[in-house]
Amino acid sequence: MTTLFTWGLLIFLSFLPPLLYTIWIRNRERYNREQWKPIFLCFLWGATIAVIAAFILEVIFELPFTYSSSDTEMTPFLAAVIIAPVIEEFTKPLALRLKSVRYNLDELEDGLIYGAVAGLGFSATENLLYGYSSLSEGIVAFLVLMAIRSFGGCLLHASATALTGYGYGKTVMKHSSLLGVLPYFILAIFLHGSYNFLVSYELVGVTSGLFLAFLFVIIVITVIRKRIRTLDEIT
Repeated sequence: MTTLFTWGLLIFLSFLPPLLYTIWIRNRERYNREQWKPIFLCFLWGATIAVIAAFILEVIFELPFTYSSSDTEMTPFLAAVIIAPVIEEFTKPLALRLKSVRYNLDELEDGLIYGAVAGLGFSATENLLYGYSSLSEGIVAFLVLMAIRSFGGCLLHASATALTGYGYGKTVMKHSSLLGVLPYFILAIFLHGSYNFLVSYELVGVTSGLFLAFLFVIIVITVIRKRIRTLDEIT
């Protein structure tokens, strides 16, 4: 039976890194930093509604492949590299449609920030679910998984959803068509799918795959944080 201490450790390790990343992203702005209320709402959306909606949609979209595919290895591949990225990158940035968040989209960098925060909320709950499932494999496996997810998983979700958030923020500020979000949404899916491919499939070995995946998200999150600062100084 899972002890109270184990649950406490699981929740702590699942939510602390995303919360610290949230502060890290939010404080990248020097001027007119975002208020904590919309930041909290984005994080909460990602951690709850986005996760639940993504789970339901993924189950629905995976069913046809599960029952029709004769190749049992093909379904997990499609789920990780195509289905999950498309659905999750759709449900997470919907946080920016919340009235309190949308009202605060008045600078180009805001979409990057709110999108990243929604992604971090999603990663927190995902950390919790994956961490719980790994407890039966022993403390070492659990800690390794949490370390990988606290770094790679968190930065992935923050980076990918920040892209869609940026696209949506631009359409709100320019009062243009939502179709303008599509290129950023596709880019977010590509980023998410590429990371999952590197982590899940031994293209050049497990260690090398993880290294390439981590390097990938480090570069992207660095570019995003630099973009936030640049836009902040311009506006």
